[in-house]
Amino acid sequence: MVSLTAPVAKDGHRPARTSGPAGPAARRRTGRPGIGWALPAVVFFALFAVVPLVLVAVLSFTTWSGLGSPEFAGFDNWVTLFHDPVMIKSLWLSVLLTVLGVVVQTPLSILLGVWAAGPQRNRAVLSAVFFVPLLLSATAVSVLWRALLDPNFGVPSQAAWLFGDGNLLGSRTGAISVLVLVSAWQFTPLHALIYQGATRAIPAVLYQAAEIDGAGRVRQFFHITLPQLRNSIITSVILMVVGGLTTFDTVLILTQGGPGTDTTISAYYMYQKAFKGFEFGAGAAIALLLVLVATAVSLVVVRVSGYDRMAGTKEGM
Repeated sequence: MVSLTAPVAKDGHRPARTSGPAGPAARRRTGRPGIGWALPAVVFFALFAVVPLVLVAVLSFTTWSGLGSPEFAGFDNWVTLFHDPVMIKSLWLSVLLTVLGVVVQTPLSILLGVWAAGPQRNRAVLSAVFFVPLLLSATAVSVLWRALLDPNFGVPSQAAWLFGDGNLLGSRTGAISVLVLVSAWQFTPLHALIYQGATRAIPAVLYQAAEIDGAGRVRQFFHITLPQLRNSIITSVILMVVGGLTTFDTVLILTQGGPGTDTTISAYYMYQKAFKGFEFGAGAAIALLLVLVATAVSLVVVRVSGYDRMAGTKEGM
């Protein structure tokens, strides 16, 4: 006769029931993907990011006009760089534009993203309209805004009571304001899209419990939505910081570093040194310095925010 119950041990206890095969083979089948899955991405990153960065680092210690072979110059480019007043000013301008971008874009993108996460059909239609700037390149956006802000034929010429002489790009304050406005118009939808997805991932039971406790929309936003968006806010800010420190094409087309050097940020100054002054060694030094500054600022944001100590709630995520 065959027993349908589990065998009983000598101590009277039945052994624990297993749900499947055990051992190394089973662990291999249910474990995380091996390194082979990441190999294509690692090779791509090495060829198009690490190798060029190493070459730029080497070039920063040379003197090269673009013709002939580079000549080793030691630390001459770096010494000149840190004694160049235009370079020091460009770094401060880059930081200023980055900070203004974060201050302006973050609240706008959060509000737009949270609003777009709603279920109404009109929100989906308007969200699609708001995200149109994401389909345009920075060059196209800059050309568009340069035409709109033209002091002779653009919007300022038709509203002198608001814009005065209409030459918004002729003053330091006006030029910086225009750069912040154009960047916000183009990139706020991207960050709003991040917040839209993060908002939709918030469990609805939290809002239901808050309604039972009598919390209104405003209290729900500040006590549920914002805390749940913390990781997304940090990610968005890091993207803004890196993007702000490496902005180039918008300045090239809208202001060309002017008036004077009032909008000559580090990326544009690198372009001037390398491709206008044919000082590719000095341009490479500026490029490497930008990489180091952007990396350092991103690490500080990650460290201060505690993002490096956060862990996913799902295995393998």
